Amino acid sequence: MLSRRFKRRGKAAARQEARINMESLIDLTFLLLVTFMITMPQLEQGVSVLLPQAKADKLPDKQSKPCSVTIDAEGNVYVGKQKVTLEELKEQLTALQKEDPDAAVLVRGDERQEYGRVMDVVKTIYACKIHRMSLVTKGE
Repeated sequence: MLSRRFKRRGKAAARQEARINMESLIDLTFLLLVTFMITMPQLEQGVSVLLPQAKADKLPDKQSKPCSVTIDAEGNVYVGKQKVTLEELKEQLTALQKEDPDAAVLVRGDERQEYGRVMDVVKTIYACKIHRMSLVTKGE
């Protein structure tokens, strides 16, 4: 008789231990998903600028990661997220061109910035013999 009671309690205890509460795991998964959805676009953009609106074709995916040059509203120039002068920009792009002759550069200019400053950067890019350059705009 004693062995039957022991067996019954053992089965009941095993049933309770087999249940896993998935709610907290699902909540954690959704929290991580939302966190990545919010932070990833900010990580890709780098320097925040207000791009002008224009209609343009998408760039072909010939190069895995083109160099991004950004001019913000104050006229500061950035390569990626690193603030540079025009001389430093010329040095970096010359090194890039020597490393990869088909290197592409994406120019992201804030629409509040004067046209002459953007053209100074474009002239610097062409002086480095980089001929694959695109001006990035926001779609209409």
